[in-house]
Amino acid sequence: MEKVNAIVVSGNGINCEMEMAHALRLAGADRVDIVNIFSLLDGDVDVLDYNFINFAGGFLDGDNLGSARAGAVRIRFAKIRKTEERLLDRIISFIDRGGLILGVCNGFQLLVKLGLLPGFDNNYTEQRVTLTFNSSGRFEDRWVTLRANKKSDCVFTRGIDTIYLPVRHGEGRFLTDNDDTLKRLEKDNQIVLQYVRQKGEEFTAEYPYNPNGSVLGIAGICSKDGRIFGLMPHPEAFLHRTNHPRWFREELPEEGDGLRLFVNAVTYLKNR
Repeated sequence: MEKVNAIVVSGNGINCEMEMAHALRLAGADRVDIVNIFSLLDGDVDVLDYNFINFAGGFLDGDNLGSARAGAVRIRFAKIRKTEERLLDRIISFIDRGGLILGVCNGFQLLVKLGLLPGFDNNYTEQRVTLTFNSSGRFEDRWVTLRANKKSDCVFTRGIDTIYLPVRHGEGRFLTDNDDTLKRLEKDNQIVLQYVRQKGEEFTAEYPYNPNGSVLGIAGICSKDGRIFGLMPHPEAFLHRTNHPRWFREELPEEGDGLRLFVNAVTYLKNR
C-alpha cells in the first residue's frame, strides 16, 4: 500500500491552504505539508518528495494581471535556485511519475493558465482554455449543484452523481480558445463537473444556477487520464454537515460532499 504524501502550496495571496490541508488529513493522507511557493523556488522543498500536489484557492498575486496570471508566469519561467531547473519542468516530472494534482478556484485558474489542463497529448505548457470574468460582472458567493460525468476517468469524482458545493469567485467563466477544443473536451470526457439546477439535468446556462456563464455549464475539467483535476467550486469548504447553509434545518450526513473528492484521491493513491 502506497503512502499518501500531500503538499498544499501557499503564499502570495493564497488563503484556503488550511482548509485544504484539513480535508486531506480527514481523507486519510499520511503526510500533509503546507509549503510556501518560495520554498519550492529556493529548492528547500521538492515536489518529487510527494505524490499529491494541491493548489488552493485565494487571490494569487492579488489577481493583478487577471486570475493566477502572474503566478503562472512565475512557475513557467522561474528557476529553482539550487538546481537551475524550472519549477514547471519539475511539476511535469511529477506528472510523469504518476502523481495527482488538484487545483481549486484560484488553483484551477493557475492550472489552465500554465497549460497543465487540459493537457492534450501530454502537452502541459500550452494554454487552450481560460477562466475569465463572470457574466454577471460581479463576485459570486453562493452554493451550486454540480453533476459529475460518470464516463470521465477523473480519479476524484468516482462514484459521484451530484454534489452541492459553494463558489466564491469573480473570474470563473470557463471558455475555450476555439470550438475544436470544446469538442475534444467533450469527446475525451474531460469535462468532469457541470452546473445544474437540479439532479438529473445535463447542465444549465441559467443564472444563478450557473453562477458565471461558463460554456456548457463547465465547473471542472481533468486531464484525459483523470489525474489532474481543476474545479471552481470549493470542496474543502464542505467537509462536515455544519458547513452546509441549512445544516440546522435539514437531516444531513455527517460528512460534507466536498470530502468525497479528497477521499477518492487518497484511496486511489493508497491502493494503486
